[in-house]
Amino acid sequence: MKTFPMFLTMTDRRVVIAGGGEQAAQKCRLMLKTEARVVIVATELEDELAGLVAAQRIDWYRDRPTVGIFADTALVFIATGCKGADAALHALAKVAGALINVVDQPALCDALTPSIVDRDPVVVAIGTEGTAPVLARQIKTRIEESLEPRLGDLAALAGRLRTSAAQRMTPANRRSLWRWVFSGAPRLSHATGQERDAARQIKQAIEAGRAPLDDAGLVSLVGAGPGSRDLITLRGVQRLQEADIIFYDRLIDDGILELARRDAERVYVGKTPGTTAWPQDRINALLVLAARQGKRVVRLKCGDPGVFGRGAEEAAALAEAGFAVEIVPGVTAAAGAAASIGQFLTTRGQTDTLVLTTGTCRAGDAAPDWGQYLRPGTTLALYMGVGNAAGIAQNLRNAGVAGNTVVEVVGSACTPDQVQLSTTVLNMASDIKRAKVSNPAMILIRSPKVSGVACVRLDGGAVVDVAKAPFAA
Repeated sequence: MKTFPMFLTMTDRRVVIAGGGEQAAQKCRLMLKTEARVVIVATELEDELAGLVAAQRIDWYRDRPTVGIFADTALVFIATGCKGADAALHALAKVAGALINVVDQPALCDALTPSIVDRDPVVVAIGTEGTAPVLARQIKTRIEESLEPRLGDLAALAGRLRTSAAQRMTPANRRSLWRWVFSGAPRLSHATGQERDAARQIKQAIEAGRAPLDDAGLVSLVGAGPGSRDLITLRGVQRLQEADIIFYDRLIDDGILELARRDAERVYVGKTPGTTAWPQDRINALLVLAARQGKRVVRLKCGDPGVFGRGAEEAAALAEAGFAVEIVPGVTAAAGAAASIGQFLTTRGQTDTLVLTTGTCRAGDAAPDWGQYLRPGTTLALYMGVGNAAGIAQNLRNAGVAGNTVVEVVGSACTPDQVQLSTTVLNMASDIKRAKVSNPAMILIRSPKVSGVACVRLDGGAVVDVAKAPFAA
């Protein structure tokens, strides 16, 4: 950033506006939204400014400007409309040590005026460092549309009640209270003109010591997506920002954790392949313990928590202990891997079936029969399969899958460490080993439909009906 956004305290501080025309009037309107003392420096005033002087809302300095008039100010606006006069006044203000904004001359500005969404005391400032004011106005319009006009009044009410809440409620219950206030019934009541009802609801909750819809103890299983921080869902980000404690996996990107509340506790429960440092039953027990302590818990999992993420095991343990579980879906690795190499998992007329399966099973469990799934018109997506590539390839070949069937292998999809390997069923094991592709990785195998062909010949010469043959054409 070339500029640093900051809100200045303006109560009873001097703001000097040099100029008496429309530009100066625009800055004056802006400053009168604050509690600053506004001084206009000009020999003549346009009608609006003259009216404000007559109403004693601003002061008027008519004499020749000196360094002294710009001293001891919070901010100086220079808006005469004449570049020569602006430059001369800028020089005087610099000698006085003032923070200066010269209208339409960014090179002379110490401070730039942002586009402002005003829901006092809620204020949103949008800046583009002077490069794209039209874009700033577009963003302002979007935010204006998303924030109800009286939202500032609700925020002010909450501010007046914070001391009372602090005296009567625990920190965890206070967090739940304000979540409920700004996302639940009080905000809805206030936005629809029922301000007194909203205030009554909040005061009753404070008196009771907790919000009526208190969600403390709720555990959210949140999918972080396949890698990059910008692939987590908006709901996932919201849960991170509400969490008291976050349990996260080995493959979670640091950038995703930066989206969480700064004071949220973070617990690493990554399971490195081949080790037992964090067995599943231990993770389950920690989730239950945190929920029993009344904490807002997030279990942050790579990809989607419902796709080979052991989310069902964790949800079952929590449900058995009597706690509600919310599932927040994420972009699963198969979708991320395909998108990252510019491909689609299904294509109309070619592949209308998608099979998600694992390439590595729990010790003692029988491996899936991958070959039976790869029928014409199917895309087979194998999770964590590169370590078992030889076994997968053999299974496919035993099922009649052609050795030259194309295989795409994507390791560490959607991260800076992503690797891609194009190979075939026949060569996949040796090529994966040679390229040193390791988990996390996806293996994608596509078996398109064969248009207009009733039967095809396998490698051995047998003629097989396409509709029944479990192989890739």
